[in-house]
Amino acid sequence: METSYNYLPILILFICAFAFVAITIVATHFLGPSRKTDEKLENFESGIEQQGNARQPFAIKYFLVAILFVLFDVEVIFFYPYAANFKELGWEGFAAVVTFVGLFFVMYAYARKKGALNWEK
Repeated sequence: METSYNYLPILILFICAFAFVAITIVATHFLGPSRKTDEKLENFESGIEQQGNARQPFAIKYFLVAILFVLFDVEVIFFYPYAANFKELGWEGFAAVVTFVGLFFVMYAYARKKGALNWEK
């Protein structure tokens, strides 16, 4: 029963954070002004004049490169804990990192084969 008391401050913190967010959302909804005019409802583009339709489609290449960036960026993030603890992890940790890098190499080869990195097409 003693271990449940260790988590009590965390539970209280989550309850207070949730209550603060809920109260703030409800209070601003009821207390804030809600005068909707055409000027307020117009899209704001950081002071740049609006050009064309905001719903125009993007090329799929943009999304493929964005997904690849996220994948390989996450790979770099996972190298830091390994580099910090590589002596303690031993051969088992090395095997896990080699497997991890191998899977990403397979993903890179697949993306290259599908032409996700060719911008000329």
